[in-house]
Amino acid sequence: MDYGLVLFTSDRGITPAEAAKLADEHGFATFYVPEHTHIPVKREAAHPGTGDETLPDDRYMRTLDPWVSLATAAAVTSRVRLATAVALPVEHDPISLAKTIATLDHLSGGRVSVGVGFGWNTDELADHNVPSGRRRTMLREYIEAMRALWTEEEAAYAGEFVRFGPSWAWPKPAQARVPVLVGAAGTEKNFRWITRSADGWITTPRDFDIDVPVRQLQEIWGEAGRDGTPHIVALDFKPVPEKLEHWQQIGVTEVLFGVPDRSADEVAAYVERLAGKLAGMA
Repeated sequence: MDYGLVLFTSDRGITPAEAAKLADEHGFATFYVPEHTHIPVKREAAHPGTGDETLPDDRYMRTLDPWVSLATAAAVTSRVRLATAVALPVEHDPISLAKTIATLDHLSGGRVSVGVGFGWNTDELADHNVPSGRRRTMLREYIEAMRALWTEEEAAYAGEFVRFGPSWAWPKPAQARVPVLVGAAGTEKNFRWITRSADGWITTPRDFDIDVPVRQLQEIWGEAGRDGTPHIVALDFKPVPEKLEHWQQIGVTEVLFGVPDRSADEVAAYVERLAGKLAGMA
């Protein structure tokens, strides 16, 4: 089981490049960043954590672009994987986004994982002309279209939201398959979507007891005839040996710890302490 770090980026505190370098140097497997293009001032969508239109903190409106952030991280690291938790592909043009991700994977030597979400902030999505009732279909088409551009010599796609004729698009990703993980609640509906269209699941901060959902995802995965097992990334807040050992036994593949958006020195001290605790559990 691997360990990763996630930085809720903002325009203050440690930079993504500095945080990713710490992850690289201290043996973490993956470095994650989130995405919000903007936050509409007037909203009807309730935040999953607060239950209403209020936000837990102001970083939602200060989030850095994830792909620029990961590009800066790629330039100063050599080993750690570069990922999103989570990106919102439907807020972009799929052809351009496919190019961005393929370029990052190519230049980083095949280190990209794409964590995606359906998008809780429907007001944000609406500003990008995403129909609230069609988010899942739109995301599925985006992923299928991007995979075509990443893997086919002459790629084409015809869907409800994405349509383009035979096209050339290089560079191709360095990886044969760029992993796509879905950050969403642990429900049967979401697991069937993941099994059809993605490679794994990222838990949410509200998924505390994950035994049942992990088993359900694994069962749905097997019933669908998917090869191997799904990637399962569990969010955690404090490394407890018994919990981590149990998660490994049930099939969790990576545990993700949050990094505070504080000064580089403060974050470095935090990461060093965390890495020491995890090393002591090995």
